[in-house]
Amino acid sequence: MQVITIPVTPFMQNARLITCPETGKTAIVDPGGDVDRILKCIDDEQLSIECILLTHGHLDHVGGAGELKEVLGVDIIGPQQDEKFWFDAMPMQWQRFGFAPKAAFYPDRWLSHKESVSVGKMKLEVRHCPGHTPGHVVFYHNNSSQVLVGDVLFKGSVGRTDFPKGDASQLKQSILEQLYTLPEETVVLSGHGDNTTIGYEKYNNPFVSGQFG
Repeated sequence: MQVITIPVTPFMQNARLITCPETGKTAIVDPGGDVDRILKCIDDEQLSIECILLTHGHLDHVGGAGELKEVLGVDIIGPQQDEKFWFDAMPMQWQRFGFAPKAAFYPDRWLSHKESVSVGKMKLEVRHCPGHTPGHVVFYHNNSSQVLVGDVLFKGSVGRTDFPKGDASQLKQSILEQLYTLPEETVVLSGHGDNTTIGYEKYNNPFVSGQFG
């Protein structure tokens, strides 16, 4: 899996372009905004976009998805359906962060735990990881040992749980059961900040070990 990372908006959210090296088909993962920058990269790299994948419904991860869907004519896939309330609240999210409100939009397809999503010939395993938000999912690509985790896990930290329907104990359980069971060499592609690995976090992340929180 080939990955291009584009930090977008003042939130410095890591929008990703993930490409199947065999077919050249690409998915946009968590396009939080700066649509023009994302489209320029797509054009510069001559990428063929197949779909938009979302890990969860927070504005900084989905803010550009509706516009990209319209421009590119592709489906929005994910997250899991327990996230619907965040999509219902899209106008409120825009206002809360000082933007003009926009109408709500919804994924074309909700995802379920352990199903797979295809991008070209790549198969991404979907793992439901609630805690940061109730319908949060991650996308695991076994062949390249990479996992796109949104805001579940960061280098040395974890996602916030003080938003509506966040749950700290549930987040820790998700990390332990759905991420720390992956091979230690698996590269963790987080929604903000630097990449890390499952092994590094297992031995160094104080929030999951119980040292903090």
